[in-house]
Amino acid sequence: MPKNLAIVGYGKMGRLIEQLAPEAGFAVVLKLDIDLNERQQGITPEHFRGVDVAVEFSTPQVAVANLERLCAIGVPTVTGTTGWFGELERVRAFVERSGTGVVWSANYSIGVNVFRRVVAEAARLLANEAEYGAWAWEVHHAAKKDAPSGTLLQLVEEMKRAGYARPVDTSSNRAGANPGTHEIGFDSAADTITLRHTARSREGFARGALKAAQWVIGKRGLHEFGEVIFPGDAHDRLEPAARRPAD
Repeated sequence: MPKNLAIVGYGKMGRLIEQLAPEAGFAVVLKLDIDLNERQQGITPEHFRGVDVAVEFSTPQVAVANLERLCAIGVPTVTGTTGWFGELERVRAFVERSGTGVVWSANYSIGVNVFRRVVAEAARLLANEAEYGAWAWEVHHAAKKDAPSGTLLQLVEEMKRAGYARPVDTSSNRAGANPGTHEIGFDSAADTITLRHTARSREGFARGALKAAQWVIGKRGLHEFGEVIFPGDAHDRLEPAARRPAD
């Protein structure tokens, strides 16, 4: 029997999630775009009656308000919106008060989450090698709202958590239709190490979000996507050393 899914934020990602939802065991029973959810007017107990889980892909300006309303009516939620992580502690507080579950992530690509661990291990190994400087770079499509991306900032935080305390030069570009490329590099007089993840399409993000939606039903508390795909790993239960201010 399919689980009932609501989509809050019906843009490109919302439409792709709708397309892929049936193969993940979901029936999309509610879609709220910007017109149907102005000031969260669409997030009501009546509209969400029978909904098992929501996937939220909106904008940084409204994501926290959407999450607060969804938690208030008891709907487990997966959020893929970035640019609001400076308010993570506020979100954690109302999620815990509500007794429901929320999964958040800067990126729902399984490949990116493996890439994060590769980057962290490289940073750990080079933490005490002072001759190696580091850079972090990303490029996305022209319509992406936040820059640098939440994923790139999360990668830099991984490096800091792994013990790499030297400055990391960070840059980003916005152009065309690129779904997302992230690069971390380490450079010395002797050699260069370059680590890169390139997304071919948005499908990986959508499939990861649907995987998180399957997982969060029946859960409580605020969870990072790494807990979903690496169960039992304490890595993603640790808090980042620094967070980006809200956009």
